[in-house]
Amino acid sequence: MVDSGSGRWLSVLACFLLFLKTDGLYVPITYVKNAVAKGAVCLDGSAPAYHLDKGFSTGINSWLVQFEGGGWCNNLTTCLARKKNHLGSSKQMAKLLAFSGIMSNRRRFNPDFYNWNRVKIRYCDGSSFTGDVHAVNPATKLHFRGARIWLAVVEDLMAKGMRHAENALLSGCSAGGLASILHCDSFRALLPMGTKVKCLSDAGYFINTKDLSGSPHIQSYFNEVVTLHGSAKNLPLSCTSRLKPALCFFPQYVVAQIRTPLFVLNSAYDSWQVSTMLVRFKNLDMHMFLPLLDNKKSCFILPTVGIMRKIFIAW
Repeated sequence: MVDSGSGRWLSVLACFLLFLKTDGLYVPITYVKNAVAKGAVCLDGSAPAYHLDKGFSTGINSWLVQFEGGGWCNNLTTCLARKKNHLGSSKQMAKLLAFSGIMSNRRRFNPDFYNWNRVKIRYCDGSSFTGDVHAVNPATKLHFRGARIWLAVVEDLMAKGMRHAENALLSGCSAGGLASILHCDSFRALLPMGTKVKCLSDAGYFINTKDLSGSPHIQSYFNEVVTLHGSAKNLPLSCTSRLKPALCFFPQYVVAQIRTPLFVLNSAYDSWQVSTMLVRFKNLDMHMFLPLLDNKKSCFILPTVGIMRKIFIAW
């Protein structure tokens, strides 16, 4: 027999699942095939990809571009592991992707952006779209080209109407949320002069802190990511001109210099940061679990009616 407390939780769960079902919109994948010739490729050399649901009515010239999240890879071993799945190869990506929350096309669930052009950029480079190493390791065949992917996707979207954008919001979750911070000003620079641009980082504010043992684990980890992917030249110059490039992977050293309006949404007790950066388990390589843990972050995918309007009240 189910007690009253359990019954209430089951009811909440049922309503949540019903919400996901009724709010479901499956959008087909688009491969940017001409990007391959430019070297803008995933870790395995496959073409980058995104999902686009076109806007309509009053939202036809408004764009919401969202970076997919999924951790990072900091060495050849972890990058080779990603190469075998959707986080490193577009060949392994699902052909259809569910759009919900702020990506939904239902006004009831997404009153602020339901009729905008909504784009999900798939994540397959492992560097929050910052890497650019020209040489390809002949043994591993790994490509570190995240920054090129970003530019190739933007170019493709421009040809599909984003060059006429009146409003544009760059967003992302987790590693994608970090990308929305690092590319916020550059996104603004790529769009027409009159476009109203803002950025939203969802669970992407990673802090530079030592773990409980006193070790600067996350700083060392990000340094490995930046070095391996050749990210330094694609991080905000306002930061790299003052600090070591690896530090510029941390939002706390970047956000003060960002000129484009930026909104940061982050849990006070981020489960990923607590379990991976602050409390680390002995004899366990947490690097191998980054993609898995990244999906457990509390990303803001289910907005209530009007809540986004409160955030963007001055849009």
